[in-house]
Amino acid sequence: MPAVFFEKKDEEKIMIPERLAALREKMRAYGVDAYLVPTADYHESEYVGTYFKARTYITGFTGSAGTAVITQDEACLWTDGRYFVQAAKELAGTGVTLMKMGQEGVPTVEEYLQANTKEGMTIGFDGRVVNEMLGETLEKTLPERFLSYRSDLIGEIWSDRPALSAEPVWILDSKYTGESAADRLAKVREKMKENGAEVHILTALDDIAWMLNIRGNDIPCNPVVLSYLILTETEGHLFIQEATLNDEVKQYLAGLGISIHPYDAVYDFAAGITGKTILLEKAKVNYTICQSVMGENTIVNVMNPASSLKALKTPVEMENIRKAHVKDGVAVTRFVYWLKKEYRKNPDGRSFRCRETGILPKRAGRLH
Repeated sequence: MPAVFFEKKDEEKIMIPERLAALREKMRAYGVDAYLVPTADYHESEYVGTYFKARTYITGFTGSAGTAVITQDEACLWTDGRYFVQAAKELAGTGVTLMKMGQEGVPTVEEYLQANTKEGMTIGFDGRVVNEMLGETLEKTLPERFLSYRSDLIGEIWSDRPALSAEPVWILDSKYTGESAADRLAKVREKMKENGAEVHILTALDDIAWMLNIRGNDIPCNPVVLSYLILTETEGHLFIQEATLNDEVKQYLAGLGISIHPYDAVYDFAAGITGKTILLEKAKVNYTICQSVMGENTIVNVMNPASSLKALKTPVEMENIRKAHVKDGVAVTRFVYWLKKEYRKNPDGRSFRCRETGILPKRAGRLH
């Protein structure tokens, strides 16, 4: 569901035209005619941390889904029907045009780029936040254009960009999973063999967390860790911010045969893989990584094995799910009881409709 939003301050909106002007200056310097800004991080996560909110920064739209395209003459934002009202309010006065996806007469992003760029022009984007499938779609849709994906132009103008999240990593005990990470790694490697793959490149954060039985807090409300994982038949290479790992977690990972590398080192590491059959999911792995391994290797594009394996819950997981539902049911019941009681006191509902007023108790729906 769309997030609750509040009226943006006028001074915040004033910054959007200035940011667009700065981006266009960078585009001219890099020879880029149109710049694509999706809602994504380096891992194709559905929700992103503050460091990755480039689309919000350049348009002012705070919804969780949308894509921006900026040219020298126009800036447009595509979003779906959940956000039409919100986007119209947040984009007003910014110079960004709302493109209502799915509405009659509204082009798709690809159709817009096709109509507003010419043969020989350059379309730019940060290849780390565009997945390989979208990149290949742009290649096919715009065959006579050049794709420039090596530069993060918004990052170059975002002087007060929030730091990359680096929350502590912790180990999820097998009493919650019913299965060790070693067993899960063995299952994934078996799937690699079935697909004839010698290497598996994994960038989806939820799949990595499941496979290694680790958790973190790098995305709000999502217990994941910013990381990449590259597996072979006998080795595992985890690319992660070392500051997130304490000695216990380091020893735990070493026991699984996992080597630790700097988070950004994945790109050079991937570029050094040659002559291998690589299993990866193009809809999940970013364009920069895929481009670095394609041509020198054979690519097996299938859904991450972890995605299907984790769908089959262990008996321990199923029992914990039942317990969670009981706790959640009690919490909801308490909240509904509180709501009905308050409504009888205030039938117009005006005095408790928003937590920010201080009327709605923050703990009203929680189980203690």
